[in-house]
Amino acid sequence: MATGYRNIPTVDGTYDEDEERLTALPSSTEPLIGDDGDNGRKGPGDGERVGLWIWLLTVSAGISGLLFGYDTASISAALLHLAPSLSTPEHSVTTWDKSLITSSTSLGALIGGLFAGLLADYMGRKGVIYVADALFIAGAVWQALSTSVAAMIVARTVVGLGVGVGSLIVPLYISELSPPSHRGRLVIINVLFITFGQLIAYALGIILSPPTLSQDASWRYMLGLGGLPAGLQVVVMIFMPETPRWLLQHSRRNEAAKVIAKAYGNLTAREVDQVITGIEAGVSADTSDTLTEKFKLLFSVGGNRRALTISCLLQGLQQACGFNSLMYFSATIFSMIGFKNPTATAMVVAGTNMAATAIAFNLIDRLGRRRILLLSIPGMAIGLLLCALAFSHLPVLTPVTATTPNTASITNLWPPILIIFMAFYVASYALGIGAIPWVVQSEFFPMRVRGLGTGMATATNWILNFMVGASFLPAVELMYGGAAGLFVLYALVCVTGTVAVWWVYPETKGLRMEEIEEVLREGWGGVGKRVD
Repeated sequence: MATGYRNIPTVDGTYDEDEERLTALPSSTEPLIGDDGDNGRKGPGDGERVGLWIWLLTVSAGISGLLFGYDTASISAALLHLAPSLSTPEHSVTTWDKSLITSSTSLGALIGGLFAGLLADYMGRKGVIYVADALFIAGAVWQALSTSVAAMIVARTVVGLGVGVGSLIVPLYISELSPPSHRGRLVIINVLFITFGQLIAYALGIILSPPTLSQDASWRYMLGLGGLPAGLQVVVMIFMPETPRWLLQHSRRNEAAKVIAKAYGNLTAREVDQVITGIEAGVSADTSDTLTEKFKLLFSVGGNRRALTISCLLQGLQQACGFNSLMYFSATIFSMIGFKNPTATAMVVAGTNMAATAIAFNLIDRLGRRRILLLSIPGMAIGLLLCALAFSHLPVLTPVTATTPNTASITNLWPPILIIFMAFYVASYALGIGAIPWVVQSEFFPMRVRGLGTGMATATNWILNFMVGASFLPAVELMYGGAAGLFVLYALVCVTGTVAVWWVYPETKGLRMEEIEEVLREGWGGVGKRVD
């Protein structure tokens, strides 16, 4: 066995001492979950350090994450100011209009995320990033020039297409370039960019709000500035490579070897060849599969089906827990309960999200994905129940009056207590379910169905995102208990999600993407690991 490469057991559990098993994967007799996730196995590029180039690649691609965060959060402050500009003598902007403007981004993201995976198989991962940038720029300009609710809904849908494309392609791009030992952390850098974009959106919401600018100009600048980072990324990505896995699938081995050597850093020519050979084991050279054939492979093969189920479960849970109701409407909520500067108060949510995501960056490749999820999701349930308790001690919220703060409610202690409880919930979310689904969906699927599988998982995320965005304000008005009842419902979703993750989710820390396929080939990877 070659020194430094993974000592993989054969099917019968023994070790092959006579040859280098460069393409072998864990056998079905191995435990699916070890305490450390990788059983101490190391291979080329799996050391503690990776090359500087991989960090540059990650940051360059992560600009799409910043745009994702900025465009989904900037609407929170803009909603406070856009009604007069979009109202007409015949129609004033209503709560339902605001919900449609907000949720149209999610609808666009649903469509963009579903098709981005298919485009990525044909255009390459890098090419699809350019598509996302074009949509971000077009949507930003369209929003800034909108003069009606209908125009704003269309503009937000175009932005949503960019968000959906970017939310799928960037984790996929980073995952396919990353060594196993750093894959989780590198993908979380993209999530950090998302949270940073959200923080920037809230900060600009404060800076650009009246009296700095007129009410009409303020929201137009807030939304229009989203096009600038996209233009920067177009230039930066010219110097970035395509992923080695996509290159190998298209029979471009020499180019793939150059990318591996530059991205991983400090590898000998022989080690580069070992990495390439290991990747080739999971890459089909046949790129002629029709969409129907890809669907058949995704649903007829047990391992693919389980990968899709787990990916969709986590992406659905990320939205069904109600987090984006805070991201989209936090300024509206804080205005309704009496804060004089609701956008500044909403920065607590964004700041906590970013800080906790930074902690997740340091933990994900140490503790592992499964362990973090089983700690953080119950924490979310507790945080949501505490928020519901705080809401039950506040006056009935009325979203229609969001631009006229309820200053009477700020005189008691419950509004600041609510902030603390929300921060606890947001921190629990960011540590686990906020980041890990983007890691999982990129690493679970075999290359042949990776584009379609990640597209369907991303679509699940945005379907639930749309439902949460469209229903939140009406639910607060109509649901028994108002916001308190709604947050109890979100908590019940988290309890259910904890059980599901405990039952089916395997640990994948430290495994190559090609090895992860084997984990789900014969059963689920959690407590129910042998149940089909």
